[in-house]
Amino acid sequence: MSVSVEDWVERLAGQDGPERYRRYAVGSVGFLAVSEVGLWTIWVIQSDGAGAVLAIVAALGAVHAAIQFMLWRSALRHYLTVGPRPVRLVGVYTALTVVMAALGCVLLSSGRIDDGDLTSYTVWLLMFWAGPPALALSVRRGAALVAVVAVASLVGVGVAGLPGPSLVLAVSASLFMVPFMGVASRASGWSVRLIEQLASARQTEARLAVAEERLRFGRDLHDVLGRNLAVVALKSELAAQLARRGRPEAVEHMEEVQRIAQESQREIRSVVRGYRTADLHTELAGARSVLEAAGIDCRIEYGPAARLPSDVQSALGWVVREGTTNVLRHAQGASSCTLSLRTAGPTAALLVMENDGASDTPPGGGTGLAGLRERLTGLNGTLTTEQIPGGRFRLTARVPWEECT
Repeated sequence: MSVSVEDWVERLAGQDGPERYRRYAVGSVGFLAVSEVGLWTIWVIQSDGAGAVLAIVAALGAVHAAIQFMLWRSALRHYLTVGPRPVRLVGVYTALTVVMAALGCVLLSSGRIDDGDLTSYTVWLLMFWAGPPALALSVRRGAALVAVVAVASLVGVGVAGLPGPSLVLAVSASLFMVPFMGVASRASGWSVRLIEQLASARQTEARLAVAEERLRFGRDLHDVLGRNLAVVALKSELAAQLARRGRPEAVEHMEEVQRIAQESQREIRSVVRGYRTADLHTELAGARSVLEAAGIDCRIEYGPAARLPSDVQSALGWVVREGTTNVLRHAQGASSCTLSLRTAGPTAALLVMENDGASDTPPGGGTGLAGLRERLTGLNGTLTTEQIPGGRFRLTARVPWEECT
């Protein structure tokens, strides 16, 4: 089954997108190593050299490809700041490349291979050589090392007697392929690092959204309780002093304290009510915002949301809130989540929330889902959870439609 560009980009948008893209990058590195082995195999088959010579080239080519793969991985880890700079491996890789370039020159000058064999030999060697050092080292040092080895190799094949047309072909191909591989390697590392930084920024954005909501709630509580508590403390202290003196005004002050405390209770209830009462439309929009901030694609079908009475909307809003929390806490590597509100026949409203990345043990034993079941029971509703093969989790809330009319 073919995968479109849109599907591929959507996969990278999930929580495990950076790790998946890193695997793609390592896979492409492995493909380059396999390609080098394949090209050296073709060269050995088509070359007219002696069997011993071809065996040596084949062995060196296989070792060169293996070291290339190891250096690619080490260079990528260093570029992502999760590993040391592979200086020693760069030295080994450079020495082997120089030895292979010198071997090609010796084979041509001794008549063991012809002009065409050395031309392809040199171009392929320098092409595969250029990528890993350019990523493992700094830009200046990598470019300088690649340039020095490439120029020295091309000068060597000229000194070894490669004729003019073949030499021009080798130089022209190397001038194109060597810089291309160096730039492509830096671009690959940069793209992997950029995607991981974007994922980290999304996680930070989600944490900041939660922190901002906590600060807002704290400010609301401070505004409601700050002044009243200060007055309660002042009047309580004054009443205590008056009571010690046997003054009857102490009773009036304590009654005032009682009145302020009761007023504070009402104000606290009004503040908390905004958090305890979940508006369905607000919760659906909030779920989309929070999940997408966490790198999870969220698709919502509102269905009959506007026709539901306020108590049903509030109960389903709590389902959306708790379901979103479960996705963020329990779904490792979730990349997609769908919320669908629809009618189940003419007698019930149905809210289905489904996500991928679910663990083997569904979040069914916590207090959150138990509290949701209690809320829905008051409306004669039900809440069910289902673990679906393929790492998907489904949360279904059903509310009788008769209670909505």
